Amino acid sequence: MTEKKKYRTFEGVFTPSILTILGVIMYMRLGWVVGNAGLFGAIIIIIIAHVIAVTTGLSISSVASDKKIGAGGIYYVLSRSMGIPFGGSIGIALYVGTAFSIALYLVGFAESLNGYFGFGMSINDIRLTGTLALIALTVLALISTSVALKAQFFILAAIAISLISIFLGTSENAPEAVHLFSDGGAVPLEVVFAVFFPAVTGFTAGIAMSGDLKNSKKSIPLGTLSAIGVGLVIYLGLAIFIAFNVNSEVLKTDYNFLMKMALFTPAVVAGIWGATLSSALGGILGGPRILQAMSIDKVTPKIFGKGKGVNNEPVNALFMVFIIAEAGILIGELDVIARVVSMFYLTAYGFINISYFLESWANPDFQPTFKIKRWIGLLGFIASFAVMFKLDMMAMIGAFGIVALLYFGLQRKEVKLQSNDVWRSVWENVVNKGLKKIDAQVNDENSNWNPNIILFSGASKHQSYLLELCKTISGRTGIVTNFKLILDKENTKPLKRTEQVIRDDTFTDLGIFARQVKVDNIYTGIINIATTFGFSGVEPNSIMMGWPKGLENSEEYSQMTQTLLYLDYNLLYLDFDRKKKFGKYRTVDLWWRETDSKNAEMMLNIARFIIASPRWNDTKIRVLFVNNNNVNVDIVHSKISELVEDLRVNVEIEIINNAVEQEPFYSLIKQHSETTDLTIIGIPNYKIEKQAEFVLKTNDLFETIGSTLLVKAANNFNVLDLDFIKDE
Repeated sequence: MTEKKKYRTFEGVFTPSILTILGVIMYMRLGWVVGNAGLFGAIIIIIIAHVIAVTTGLSISSVASDKKIGAGGIYYVLSRSMGIPFGGSIGIALYVGTAFSIALYLVGFAESLNGYFGFGMSINDIRLTGTLALIALTVLALISTSVALKAQFFILAAIAISLISIFLGTSENAPEAVHLFSDGGAVPLEVVFAVFFPAVTGFTAGIAMSGDLKNSKKSIPLGTLSAIGVGLVIYLGLAIFIAFNVNSEVLKTDYNFLMKMALFTPAVVAGIWGATLSSALGGILGGPRILQAMSIDKVTPKIFGKGKGVNNEPVNALFMVFIIAEAGILIGELDVIARVVSMFYLTAYGFINISYFLESWANPDFQPTFKIKRWIGLLGFIASFAVMFKLDMMAMIGAFGIVALLYFGLQRKEVKLQSNDVWRSVWENVVNKGLKKIDAQVNDENSNWNPNIILFSGASKHQSYLLELCKTISGRTGIVTNFKLILDKENTKPLKRTEQVIRDDTFTDLGIFARQVKVDNIYTGIINIATTFGFSGVEPNSIMMGWPKGLENSEEYSQMTQTLLYLDYNLLYLDFDRKKKFGKYRTVDLWWRETDSKNAEMMLNIARFIIASPRWNDTKIRVLFVNNNNVNVDIVHSKISELVEDLRVNVEIEIINNAVEQEPFYSLIKQHSETTDLTIIGIPNYKIEKQAEFVLKTNDLFETIGSTLLVKAANNFNVLDLDFIKDE
């Protein structure tokens, strides 16, 4: 079998990159840039453009020296670094930009060719010449990539000769004074920059050939940065030379002045044609490889992933590039195409830079052999989008919108790779630093309650309601971890670490973490989890489970309760009414008595989270206070209003005078909350030996009222003074 042809740095990266850099913009528009912006303005434009090019080149080179680079160049790097949805969305933008850049080069070629031979210069004449050139280059690419790359050596030589001829030439239109700044009749600098910027995007032509390189980790940094550096020197030198030798009016109007001032005009003609055609050829070679790589990863239709021959040439993808490039040629105006290309490339370059920044900041496995400072990636990201904003804010918003649509579309397709992307490292880094910050803070007992709940939901068919309420109580930022306890009396072997994590849609949809563990005893299992689970910064603070009917005489249950109270957890027990469920999610009652000094604040916090939930957003909340001491009703109402106002919960306050009747607390609840959708009651302090009595009385209560949540607040809650006698 014939071995696949592999290329070295010079022919595989440097040559296609420098030929694309020294292309149509240099020959056909650099003079126009100097004429409109002035010498200093042109230098500033060149330098700003190269800041973006250099930072992007450094970023992609560093990432390339860390990862195995496959076919697809920048797309491959981004998809393996930031995941398929992100890499694919930027890859598509870069691919379309590359295809449109082919049109840019060929329209420039058509302008030069038609002008030199005196052919028609109408837009249709430009379209015809550009289309014929596109067909010819596509045929060349179909014949052989190797032949196409070898042809570039002759073109490189022609460009070098043309530049020598230009620098040795003389002009009949020398300025009386060097035009340093733009004048009143000049094109705005934003437009000038947008037209010039594609000149510095050529280095991606070499990176796109990454799958065909002998040593991509070495060739990409060396070839890319060399091409950018050489291009910068030539552009600055040529801009200065032009400014001193041609007046600004000629520069603004005559796109072919370089031919007229050169020492040997045919050399410049050969250079222009060679540069424009080779730049287009670079896009024709690189663009299909990006599309082919995306199709192999199932980002784009798989038909474009098929190749032919030993080198797996992307023939199908090439035809798609041909279609997009032809669409660009039909636009027919070089300046318009250049501005479109600029937006696509600026978007891609911004995200390439942030990709490197995130890799170097968050990924502990990122160990590139080509090392650069982390801030370079951030600088490139900021520069790219600052320039986009200045050029055309609406176009920038449009570009963001397109990338966002592509991103979410690829996310919905759920295209995944075996390798981890950088976002995992980013989140791990953020979480790590966040936990350290939280853990370093002094524990503030008066801070708002942020629930971190350990949930034991059991396995009944009504489990979903307990899960739902628990997630509702935890609020937007709270954490819920559900534990499934597998009873194994022997318990000789625990579950493997990977088996302990439950990934089930029931929990995922609610945002609940789920685990399962083997235990030899349910109650000791709960104690062990409550004692050991969690880590610094986000220790669990609450335990929630179903109400323990039938366990009133269980000594093990009593011991478990004692331990949980000793550990100072908030305790939440739900007695779920299987018939009424949560009714219409319209009414919630909070029952207070003088002994609920801590439970009261916890109830208000729970109420605050409940009404923030979409299911309970039209809920009426009542605070029912049992006035056993005949305190003035106005005083009680006023005090409770103050307490409720502090916690920003809109409630209806109802005072139940019970000084004369002295009805039992649970009797009053039966009378007033029989039809309530959810009743919340505080668990009083009682000696553990009276637990059985408390459970039996509570069971009797539950026979009358609907779903009920019993709560016992830990010591971190404030004491709300509900003893109003002294206030009279």
